[in-house]
Amino acid sequence: MMHKRKKLLQINSVVNIGSTGRITEEIGQISIKNGWESYIAYAKGDRHSKSRLIKIGSDLDLKLHGLKTRLLDQHGLGSRSATSKLVSTIRKLKPDVIHLHNIHGYYINIDILFNFLKDTDIPVVWTLYDCWAFTGHCAYFDMANCNRWEKGCYNCPQKSSYPTSWLVDNSENNYNLKRKLFNLPEKMTIVVHSKWLEDTVRRSFLNNYPIKRINNGINTSIFKPKNTSILKTKLKIKNRFVILGVANRWSKRKGFEDFVELSRLLKDDEVIVLDGVEEKQKSKLPSNIIVHKKAKTVDELAVLYSLADVYINPTHEDNFPTTNLEAMACGTPVITYNSGGSPEAVDLNTGMVVEKGDIEGLARSISVLKEKGKQHYYYNCIDRAKSKFNYLDRYNDYITFFDKLV
Repeated sequence: MMHKRKKLLQINSVVNIGSTGRITEEIGQISIKNGWESYIAYAKGDRHSKSRLIKIGSDLDLKLHGLKTRLLDQHGLGSRSATSKLVSTIRKLKPDVIHLHNIHGYYINIDILFNFLKDTDIPVVWTLYDCWAFTGHCAYFDMANCNRWEKGCYNCPQKSSYPTSWLVDNSENNYNLKRKLFNLPEKMTIVVHSKWLEDTVRRSFLNNYPIKRINNGINTSIFKPKNTSILKTKLKIKNRFVILGVANRWSKRKGFEDFVELSRLLKDDEVIVLDGVEEKQKSKLPSNIIVHKKAKTVDELAVLYSLADVYINPTHEDNFPTTNLEAMACGTPVITYNSGGSPEAVDLNTGMVVEKGDIEGLARSISVLKEKGKQHYYYNCIDRAKSKFNYLDRYNDYITFFDKLV
């Protein structure tokens, strides 16, 4: 007798692009290998996927939702028609598990979605990548040194941060609505990637739900040491000590200004290479910071990590950045700020942790690593990445959990 295949439906803003899109795609691929049918509902960036794709809304819908956010600070309250159609599709599909990822991003109506999740018997797993789910506005609150989210948001100091509102501060209403809606589903589990976010969620209005920690994973068959001779010649850095920084989009939060300050403390044989710098930011950079045109593929990114003597992540707010893991998998030690879950990726054998904003501390740590040499950390970095952060292991943790839920 044939057993009916279990169905997994994942919902994310993108598929197979960016960190959350790659995670969604890879969980889908592993679920298929484990006998599940995999579906991914997404809104932006049409990409190839091994899962069956369900497109949510249209480009116009995204723009209108974005406008509602900008004018009224009502992010998550647009896209009514698109979300109603998605709910109708879910009813017909009858998945065994619904896995939510980033539901912010101008494409989901949280009122419609969570009222549906309240009425369904389907287990829900919600992976949080930031703090938006339990604040009245922002995705992170560290830089604003704000803890209003613990009891109730109002008079938001980050109204102009993502998801940006030009005029209105609706943080108090947003907070109260989220607290009501996000506590509606009875069968929901929160998944986090870091102990930092786990501890933070336990202080939020989501603390009644079970919380499961599953670290991010990376593909260690792609992120591994690569030949760098061509790139070294291209960047003209053959005999220099290379300090690497990588960001999808550089900002104060990601440490762009910190790299500029750090450049003033470097020795003559040291150079910073930054990937992902936008054209308008280049004019702010001194001569000892080299811009690498944004890596277009993960293979290109792996070469860049392999090229570096040290990877620096001066992020001021973050959950559990995959760039730390990718660098280590390529044999490169990591220096990161003590920010969010970022320091949880490294240990004494694979890098160093510096207090937020301590530029001189970064320079001292670079000197320590330089004196010991990359080779001192090389194999420890690779071993740690493979043993703790191999995506096959980490995303199999999800499938094992899904099986238990069903």
